[in-house]
Amino acid sequence: MADSLVIDPELIISHKFPVATYTYTERDAALYALGVGACARNALDEDELKYVYHQDGQQFIQVLPTFAAIISFGFASNLSELPGFQFDPRLLLHGQQYIEIYKSLPSSGCIQNKASISGLHDKGKAAILEIDILSYEKASGELLCKNRTTVFLRGAGGFSKSSQPFSYSKNSTGQMSLKIPKSQPFAVLEECTQPSQALLYRLSGDYNPLHSNPKVAGIAGFSRPILHGLCTLGFAVRAIIKCICRGDPHMIKNISSRFMLHVYPGETLVTEMWLEGLRVVYQVKVKERNRVVLSGFVDLKHLSSSL
Repeated sequence: MADSLVIDPELIISHKFPVATYTYTERDAALYALGVGACARNALDEDELKYVYHQDGQQFIQVLPTFAAIISFGFASNLSELPGFQFDPRLLLHGQQYIEIYKSLPSSGCIQNKASISGLHDKGKAAILEIDILSYEKASGELLCKNRTTVFLRGAGGFSKSSQPFSYSKNSTGQMSLKIPKSQPFAVLEECTQPSQALLYRLSGDYNPLHSNPKVAGIAGFSRPILHGLCTLGFAVRAIIKCICRGDPHMIKNISSRFMLHVYPGETLVTEMWLEGLRVVYQVKVKERNRVVLSGFVDLKHLSSSL
């Protein structure tokens, strides 16, 4: 268990993050879309070509809603700078991601991110940390999206100063226990990731060597570099947009996901979707190993008229 001096819960939850600015271009948005498999099977796919090309110019391309996680990624990648919080980064796991979309993301922009600690929990052998990030368009001050990133830190628990395990939650989100239906899915989409998928996705900003360096992956217990969890999420939400939203990304209201198992680049992802009113419950399996790697739900603003 961790020494109580290694993790100081009061220091962590009272920390005030400085406002951070994130600037991206149309090229960044297009590169992200390619990184999560857009147009990989069909470069003429009208449902997906709009994320990388527009006949009137790149400034008119559309942006996938999961790009919102890229906008706020910097906070989760710099946890080692959080005062009162020491841990082994090799033992960090991305547990969950929750995204709310308030306004469709522009094809390029200058974003101001305001972060806060929304949860800290002592689980004995591990610690769970939750960070909320609100992203505003700098020019207008308009709120675009909210992210809640949940990280699971193996070996960092046991910091409670009393017999009652420390647990702090500022507010709740859509991350809740999820029951996958036993009925046949409403829709299923099968897609192959590329052997180079992680190398392409990492260009969107996550340069963790776990996803590119075979030696680092081996030390972490994997036979080879693994795919980013947020890349798998990008595949899943893109499948929902294609199959349920009929290609309209503006229908997405919020996204909740739980990362359950690693994916190796080159494996086949099978996204199963169940439609329950305005909620799409989904899970992603790796076909080659028949294992569930991701599950969650997506809430829609409305249903497609063609359903």
